[in-house]
Order: sequence, then C-alpha cells, then structure tokens
Amino acid sequence: MVDRATVSYFVYVVRCVDGSLYTGYTKDIEARIAAHNAGKGGRYTKAHCPVELLAAWRFETKREALQIEYRIKQLPRQKKLELVQQSDIPNWL
Repeated sequence: MVDRATVSYFVYVVRCVDGSLYTGYTKDIEARIAAHNAGKGGRYTKAHCPVELLAAWRFETKREALQIEYRIKQLPRQKKLELVQQSDIPNWL
C-alpha cells in the first residue's frame, strides 16, 4: 500500500532539442525525464528528444499539479521562459 503522505506530484518544463518547450506532470521527475530522453515519454517529446529539464515544481495533490500544468500550457512561450526562472509558482498563475 502506498502512503499518501509521501507521494509528491510534479509539474515540469523541458526544452526540446529543437528549442520548443514541453510542460508535463509526473510522480517521478527523474524517471520521466529519462523516459522522454529514451523516446518513451509523451508523443511530442518522442519526436523532439533529447530534452533538458528547465524547471520542476512539487505539489501535494494530483489535482493541484494538474491544474497548474493546464495553466502553464495556456501561457505564451515568453511567459513560460519567465516562469522557469522562478523557484516558486507565482500567485498570478
């Protein structure tokens, strides 16, 4: 049985080999980046690997992580680049 108190959820932004940005959600950030770079991650990154992790944020609930992932995906590229320079998710997001 999984202890829910120890489970973390991550939202991350990676830069693909062609310079494009990809935002995703995972429970294991290291394994997910490795999967992307092995061509076994998402459909988009499979065609645009390798990827470089730019930023990742930890959340306590899956719901919160998925909501932030959605909001980040709605941002224009320049806002995403500004966001990855910050250590915390800003209140405006």
